[in-house]
Amino acid sequence: MSPTRHLRLRELVAEDLETARRRDPAARSGLEVALLYPGVHALWLHRLANRLWVTHALLRLPARLISQFARAVTGVEIHPGAVLGRRFFIDHGMGVVIGETSEVGDDVLMFHGSTLGGRSMDKGKRHPTIGDRVVIGAGAKVLGPIEVGADVKIGANAVVVKDVPASSVVVGVPGQVRHAPPSAQDDAADPALYLDPAIYI
Repeated sequence: MSPTRHLRLRELVAEDLETARRRDPAARSGLEVALLYPGVHALWLHRLANRLWVTHALLRLPARLISQFARAVTGVEIHPGAVLGRRFFIDHGMGVVIGETSEVGDDVLMFHGSTLGGRSMDKGKRHPTIGDRVVIGAGAKVLGPIEVGADVKIGANAVVVKDVPASSVVVGVPGQVRHAPPSAQDDAADPALYLDPAIYI
């Protein structure tokens, strides 16, 4: 996971806007993304909340308030303690939930209604660790302190409760791991497959 703190704010915002334009064919300009994309707004508010969360214990309540404000206005709930990588994009936004101890790699794409959640009431690590370039389909649930390897694609509405090896496809309830065909690992070979994980269902 690449650190974001060495980037200037302007560079980070530009990268977020470019990521949305690259990930969503409907995005026509950076201004449109900045004004209309709730997933991007939720990410920006999360960065502020996360900065407060890690700075001092007394700032954790304001961090939670920012998180809840973001949830109210975007439909996306990201706990301030969650760690998100660079070029992370939430498409459509509504209904996405990311738990406190989640760790998300670089270039990850989540669709609406997907969840990085827990399966226990333990105080420790209870949410998933997501590798780089993972795509999580609409409505998918990734639950527990599991590890999802790099370049994994999780189909729409799948429920994943076990570790997933890199470069795999996961479908169904409970999620069944399948090895991705070579074409699915090459975005240029089949971009539609890359953009729409629901095709695996």
